[in-house]
Amino acid sequence: MDYQIRPQPFSTRDAVYMQLKEQILKLELPPGTPLSENETALLFKVSRTPVRESFLRLAQEGLVQVLPQRGTFVSLIDTMLVEEARFMREQLEKAVILLACDHFPEPFLLQLEENLRRQEECVRLEDDKSMLELDDAFHRILFDGASKSHTWSIMQQMNAHLNRSRMLRLVDDHNYAHLYEQHRVMADAIKAKDGTAAERVMKEHLSLNIADQALLKEKYPNYYK
Repeated sequence: MDYQIRPQPFSTRDAVYMQLKEQILKLELPPGTPLSENETALLFKVSRTPVRESFLRLAQEGLVQVLPQRGTFVSLIDTMLVEEARFMREQLEKAVILLACDHFPEPFLLQLEENLRRQEECVRLEDDKSMLELDDAFHRILFDGASKSHTWSIMQQMNAHLNRSRMLRLVDDHNYAHLYEQHRVMADAIKAKDGTAAERVMKEHLSLNIADQALLKEKYPNYYK
């Protein structure tokens, strides 16, 4: 399969990096997958230079690992980094949803409702990848509506291992209606300005990954460090 770079206002290097990162996060390139500069350059129809630079950038983010005398591989999921990212998200997102319950502009409420409508459709279609994207978008709307967009951007820098774990969870079990239902409760709590309910369900929502980790590691031992 060819992965020709799609036309977009980015440099070739950035485009290769973004598409490789997307494939890694969506498990299209699973943990442990060997990576070749030559093969990747041929697939993307680019020179080796942007591929090499992309590998280095992904290695800095912990998504790619270079092993001397062995080669370059998609990094295994690190459960310690998963938990650290989850902990950070829980603290920040509980604070943000409390801010949202105090004040959340109408345009952002409308965005939440549209997002929830699309989530409901994903549940019906068992669309894993779109569900993860909508899950992220839902939480980003909370940060945007609470005027904490920069906080969201900084938080994403630690989410690489957590996001792969979340994607694996969705792929492993298509029954994720509970995610939609928790998001629905959050939106309703924001409308009702019920900070207690909003904070409680947010904590429950972000704690799901704790129990999932042990099960996923047992089921997919080759994916974990």
